[in-house]
Amino acid sequence: MTKQKALFWEKENNAVRCELCPHHCLIREGQAGLCRVRVNIDGELFSTVYGIPSALQIDPIEKKPLYHFLPGTRTFSIGTQGCNLFCKFCQNWHLSAETGHHTTRFEPEDIVNKARESACRSIAFTYNEPLVFSEYALDIQKHAEKAGIPCVFITNGYASETARKEVLSRMQAVNIDLKAFTDEVYKTYTGGSLQPVLDTIDYCANRGIHTEITTLIIPGVNDSEATIEKECEWIIQHCGKDVPLHISAFHPDYKMKDHPMTSRETLRRTKATAEKCGLRYVYVGNYPGFDNNTYCSRCGEKIIDRNTYPFRINKDHKHKIPVIWSLS
Repeated sequence: MTKQKALFWEKENNAVRCELCPHHCLIREGQAGLCRVRVNIDGELFSTVYGIPSALQIDPIEKKPLYHFLPGTRTFSIGTQGCNLFCKFCQNWHLSAETGHHTTRFEPEDIVNKARESACRSIAFTYNEPLVFSEYALDIQKHAEKAGIPCVFITNGYASETARKEVLSRMQAVNIDLKAFTDEVYKTYTGGSLQPVLDTIDYCANRGIHTEITTLIIPGVNDSEATIEKECEWIIQHCGKDVPLHISAFHPDYKMKDHPMTSRETLRRTKATAEKCGLRYVYVGNYPGFDNNTYCSRCGEKIIDRNTYPFRINKDHKHKIPVIWSLS
């Protein structure tokens, strides 16, 4: 087992208290926290996934999804194993719920070198929950910053106040999963709670970190019009109307294989509700046939045409669109 001393913990009697996320796990000797990858060894907390990525891949930045951050570019994507939520509908469960199958080591500078060699414009911490490999992500970010490569964080947002300040503040962009807008759904389907995620969204959106939000629409779970309205109203109040919202279609997986997939009509209705509430940039993922181009909210002109590859980006548009991060 590889190990690296972890951040965000303190000794408590004969155990250690992890302060990475709202679970605040009390971890006794030889045990792991709920994320499965932070272990008490001889009275100290260690990460067991530092330098051991389970997934390395070059992706379009839009796959994260980030539609307003370096659009049309590629990102070097990295994930390990482990997660601090336990979503019954997880579509990356082989990374989030299993551990111990990968041994090839990549140092932080190796990741940055690979990103440069592949001409990627950014590095994305993604696939599983990157908070659980914060030590690795922060060391990669330090090397990436020296190389002029921005880092992005694709996260469930279930972070402690300390982790927000120490980890997320160093990222240039985040996409945060807002899995539902009720605490009941969070507790029943994820093992977490809603408020810490809202706090993370608020923190990122109001501290200059490029922020986009994703909600997976699960039939009969979080798709009521009233719930969507409350979510969108909260987003507008705390983040503004220009924060992109990605509505994603649910496909049966993991512990919800018998649950029906999201219909086109449900996605269409949800998108219409979000736009009626006042959100200016609403996109639909995991389902073909929707218009996911970006249009100017002032004049309606098409800014990014995603029907072509490579994307056509209108750099001569007369209105400045501050939510599009670096079209140059």
